Amino acid sequence: MTALRGLWPEVQDTCTSLGLMLLLVLFMGLARVVTRQQLHRFLMAHTFVLEFLATFQLCCCTHELQLLSEQEPAHPTWPLTLIYFFSLVHGLTLVGTSSNPCGVMMHMLLGGMSPETGAIRLLAQLIGALCSRYCISALWSLGLTKYHLNERTFACRNPIQVDLPKAVITEAICSFIFHSALLHFQEIRTKLHIHLLAALITFLVYAGGSLTGAVFNPALALSLHFKCFDEAFLRFFIVYWLAPSLGILLMILMFSFFLPWLYNNHTINKKE
Repeated sequence: MTALRGLWPEVQDTCTSLGLMLLLVLFMGLARVVTRQQLHRFLMAHTFVLEFLATFQLCCCTHELQLLSEQEPAHPTWPLTLIYFFSLVHGLTLVGTSSNPCGVMMHMLLGGMSPETGAIRLLAQLIGALCSRYCISALWSLGLTKYHLNERTFACRNPIQVDLPKAVITEAICSFIFHSALLHFQEIRTKLHIHLLAALITFLVYAGGSLTGAVFNPALALSLHFKCFDEAFLRFFIVYWLAPSLGILLMILMFSFFLPWLYNNHTINKKE
């Protein structure tokens, strides 16, 4: 009984954090409903607000998830379970948005999005990422749990635990794998492909989290590590912005050019 009483405050804090994230998802969902009803005639404004809300939701929840994962839970799989669950939540609620500049870049390079729409989405993601940082700071200043410390949001907690080349390779590979799956899972029915993407995200975080955090999202990286960008801009710019973009470029070159070329050559050789 004494041991249970000792654990009770930690359980309360965890439940408060989870409740805060779910409440945030609910509010963002209501905001999306209002946006679709009121702004459907104004295409650019509609696109901007939906992308802003999606990025804001993703970044705020990830701040809270990162906080929970640092509290040394009793079971080591607990953070991964939370990542899988909230990846499902985001997959179900953020349909039609990317909340990732790399996703916008992929659609633009494949011809599925106009440059104007891409620019609007990128701007919305940037503003959403920065706003989420200050919103989380305001929420943590309320002291709802013992882990909510306002100064955490303004401190640089460097997640890069390897040298620069390895960090670049890690983020590029994560981006390559995730966006390759995102592109090809579209052919699978929605309920299944959301679970597959959530499982893939969880695996990538498990595999690369101890090296770079496995962010593979420039907007999310900016929100999580804004202070680090200020202190070591070039290093963080290369790892969290250039490396995921490189992964996208390699993915497009492979699936749009190299593999079709290889297939055509193989077909020609068989005919001969």
